[in-house]
Amino acid sequence: MIDALQYEYMQRALAVAILAAITCGLIGVYIVIRKMVFISGGISHASFGGIGLGWYLGINPLIGAMLFAMFSALSMGFVSRRAKLSEDTSIGIMWAVGMALGILFIGLKPGYADELFGYLIGNILFVSSSDVVLMVIIALITALTVILLYKEFLALSFDEEFGTVVGAPMNYLYYLLLCLIAITVVVLIRVVGIILVIALLTIPASIARRYTHELWKMMLLSIVLGITFTITGLWLSYETDIASGATIILTSATLFLLSTIISRRQHKRIDSTV
Repeated sequence: MIDALQYEYMQRALAVAILAAITCGLIGVYIVIRKMVFISGGISHASFGGIGLGWYLGINPLIGAMLFAMFSALSMGFVSRRAKLSEDTSIGIMWAVGMALGILFIGLKPGYADELFGYLIGNILFVSSSDVVLMVIIALITALTVILLYKEFLALSFDEEFGTVVGAPMNYLYYLLLCLIAITVVVLIRVVGIILVIALLTIPASIARRYTHELWKMMLLSIVLGITFTITGLWLSYETDIASGATIILTSATLFLLSTIISRRQHKRIDSTV
C-alpha cells in the first residue's frame, strides 16, 4: 500500500476514503439508532437524478446529486411527519422518480456517458481534486454540526418526547438530520456508488453499537471501523485489480459477520457462567 501512494490518484483515493469514513461514522450511528436505513436508500437512489442533471448541464455531477439528495430527503421527511401518505410509499416514489430522471437527463445529452456508471458502483480511484475539496467541505460541515448539536441530536435519537418537553425543536432537528444524511450519501457515492451506499453507512455503526451504548463512543468506534474497512478494501482492490466499491463493502460485511460470531460466543459464555 505504501508503494501505491507514490501515485497521485492513490493519494486522492486514500484522502477520500478517510473523509468518507469520518462522515459516515458520524451520521451512520444516527441512521442505525433511529432505524432510517430505508430512507437513506431512498435518498441515495433519488440522487441519481441530480447526477444525470449535472451531466446534462456540464457541471460536476456531485453538485447535482447534492441538490437532488437534499430535496428528496426533505420531501421524505415532510411526508413521514405530516402527510397521510405512508413513509415507505413516499420513499419508493422518490426512489423511482430520481432514478428515472437521471436516466432521462443522461439520454437527452448526446454521447455515451460511460463514466457515469462509476456513480452507480463507485470508483474511488477516479476521484478528482475537486471531488476531494468538496468532500473536505462536507466532512467539516457534518462534524461541526454534530459537535455543536450533540445534546439535541442525542435527545432526537433516544428520547424525542423528552426533547419536545424541554423545548428543543425536534421537527427542525429531524429535517437537519435528513440533510446531513443527504450530504453524507453524496460523499459515499464516489467511494462505493449509489447501489452500495447503505452498507457503508450502516455496517460500521452496527458493529460499533454491539460494543458500546454511549453515542460519542459509538461514533468514534464507527469512524475507526470505517477507516479500516475503506483502506483495507482500497488496498485489496489495488492489489487484485477488482472493483474498489464492491471490495470495500465485502470487507465490511466479512468483518461484520466475524463481529456477530464473536458477540454471540461472548453472550454464550456469560450465560453459561450465570
